[in-house]
Amino acid sequence: MEQESTEQLAWKPLSSIERRVLGVLVEKAKTTPDAYPLTLNALRNGCNQKSNRSPQMDVSEDQLEDALENLRRVGATIEVQGGGRAAKYRHAMYEWMGVSKVEAAVMTELLLRGAQTVGELRGRAARMEPIPDLAALKPVVDALKKRGLIMGLTPEGRGHVVAHALFTPAEMEHLQAEYGETTLPSPTAAPTIASHPVVDPPAGTAASSVVAPPAGTSSVAAPDVARLENELSQLKAEFAAAQRQWEETVADLRQRIDDLERFRQDVEG
Repeated sequence: MEQESTEQLAWKPLSSIERRVLGVLVEKAKTTPDAYPLTLNALRNGCNQKSNRSPQMDVSEDQLEDALENLRRVGATIEVQGGGRAAKYRHAMYEWMGVSKVEAAVMTELLLRGAQTVGELRGRAARMEPIPDLAALKPVVDALKKRGLIMGLTPEGRGHVVAHALFTPAEMEHLQAEYGETTLPSPTAAPTIASHPVVDPPAGTAASSVVAPPAGTSSVAAPDVARLENELSQLKAEFAAAQRQWEETVADLRQRIDDLERFRQDVEG
């Protein structure tokens, strides 16, 4: 982490509720702009919604007001007064973190869901800003890492887990205990295949004394079987991830419909 880069910006560690509030404000600005800025009630609903959130929360109105006050004080959110109506709130993430639109989407998903793989992050952040593939996401993640906003929790490569760096010191210690002592194999190393070694017969042994495989035994070598089993496991994992992404997309669309309905009721009320 380059310390001088982080000192030039205003961002700093936030509590879990403050991170949730900031994440919700950015998310709703991008996904339901017609209902943005958010009222206190809409913001609370966004913090406590069941989809696209980890962990689930039950934020009270008092907790929400305290979080908003602290976020306003540090310059991360702004209260908007409008025509005698209820106060509304909007984020100031672009200025506070010094991020682009795509970078804001990436940071928002990490704020809303915590640590996740880069593959999960791409699919989730793409609902807010276009990120066609992992190749397009990599320079974004690398830039955020360089500025100290994102940290890697596991070795880079397939299944690389990343998280934002806005955790409190106590939370950071917990992450270090969870990931720091974990030894993972290099993702670029060839997988070790458990198979019996091929041993040449002793010198002078007749070829006929070498035992042939029983009739009906597959002629596929053990390494080939292991490779096929590994590919099958990867396909199953990718299918499961795609299914989860589909379920999350459906839940997100339902949440957007609910947000728009609440916005309509606010306007008509």
